[in-house]
Amino acid sequence: MDSAGSADRPTPVYLPDTVTRSAKILVVGAFGVGKTTLVGSVSEITPLRTEEVMTEASVGVDELSRNSDKRTTTVAMDFGRITINSELVLYLFGAPGQRRFWDLWTDLAVGAIGVLVLVDLRRLEQSFDVLEQLEERDLPFAVAVNRFPDSPDVGLEEVRGALDLLPDTPIVDFDARQRKSSANALLALVEYVAHHDPRSHREFAS
Repeated sequence: MDSAGSADRPTPVYLPDTVTRSAKILVVGAFGVGKTTLVGSVSEITPLRTEEVMTEASVGVDELSRNSDKRTTTVAMDFGRITINSELVLYLFGAPGQRRFWDLWTDLAVGAIGVLVLVDLRRLEQSFDVLEQLEERDLPFAVAVNRFPDSPDVGLEEVRGALDLLPDTPIVDFDARQRKSSANALLALVEYVAHHDPRSHREFAS
């Protein structure tokens, strides 16, 4: 999916003097699920991207049946920033989706308060391995279902059951191309962490 909604995105270079708190968010998901698009649509600064053109080496390795137009792939990370309110700013780190890059997740997760897991309903089975990786890292997470035009019409509670999520794990619909929609998905994670994870107290303390 291509980023959209960038024309009306504010582009401040410096943070407001009122900002007193910051938090790091890790954005993960399977290959081609919309991580780069989310960071690009929501970031108030020009996002840092480490994309490379896909070559023949990807054939048989990266699943392209649902991403026939995809020509680049993230090989290290995407980085962006969004100011949530006058006091809080989030730093976003988008992780590569391919298995061969999953070792990078350990380093990218250092200092993160939580993880936003992007899910593509057309390839829901690929999310099981992603969630298993998170269990090993013991980080709180929320699930954001990126609704592609040809996604099956499946309700969020059905997705919760299919992914075997706990009852209190946040799960939301969103469109990675839209800034407001992406921001709302991030807010669902922030609110969950702030109210359910004792480790977040120091990050969200006034």
